[in-house]
Amino acid sequence: MTTTSLPPIITRYFTAAADGDLDALVDCFGEDAEVTDEDRTWHGRAEIRRWRETVATAYEYTLDVLGAEPGGEGDGVERYDVRTHLEGNFPGGTVDLRYRFGLRDGRIAELRIP
Repeated sequence: MTTTSLPPIITRYFTAAADGDLDALVDCFGEDAEVTDEDRTWHGRAEIRRWRETVATAYEYTLDVLGAEPGGEGDGVERYDVRTHLEGNFPGGTVDLRYRFGLRDGRIAELRIP
């Protein structure tokens, strides 16, 4: 699977993040979605907005999507693992991360960034 075959909502998420469009990014999530990043979990759109305004923007970086694989389906959630490469002004300067998306009803229901 390549980035061109990502589900549209995941493509929208990465586009909104790259553009710094907070409203469009938050709109990618379902009302009861949750994000887990840096060993902390944010629940619902209001908390996800705060995550994006604080933790997710603490550093300046570029993100390249390297590829993605379907991660299966369970509990009504369709999962995708998206491999990324980040470069920026954070400690170490580069990192490869796997974003784990769970989709439900055309929106992001869960996002895990280990």
